[in-house]
Amino acid sequence: MNWYIAKVAFNIVSGSGDHTPQFDEQYRLIKAESMEEAFQKAEYIGMNEEEVLLNEKHEIVKWDFVGISELYPVNELRDGMELFSGIHEVEDRGAYMELIKLKSAYVKSKFDTVSENV
Repeated sequence: MNWYIAKVAFNIVSGSGDHTPQFDEQYRLIKAESMEEAFQKAEYIGMNEEEVLLNEKHEIVKWDFVGISELYPVNELRDGMELFSGIHEVEDRGAYMELIKLKSAYVKSKFDTVSENV
């Protein structure tokens, strides 16, 4: 068996859809015998995780599976290895850096809370 990373993309539509288009791109770890099997398993995941729910405004929110936009083999697993990277172009460097720092602090706070409760 081999390991693969698949990018599973969903289109998120709230209410009538007259909002900025939203997409959720999820990187999934897939175990399969071949790239073809990994692609099929990733598609199965995407199709089975389509969802319809109500938001806080009582509008219907649909998560529609779009497709598998990327599929990469993982040749070996080792501590600290890079699994994925992406370059983002942003309008405001400072605001983006602040957002990353806030997200990092939030992630760290989850572990701090867990250790305090132990």
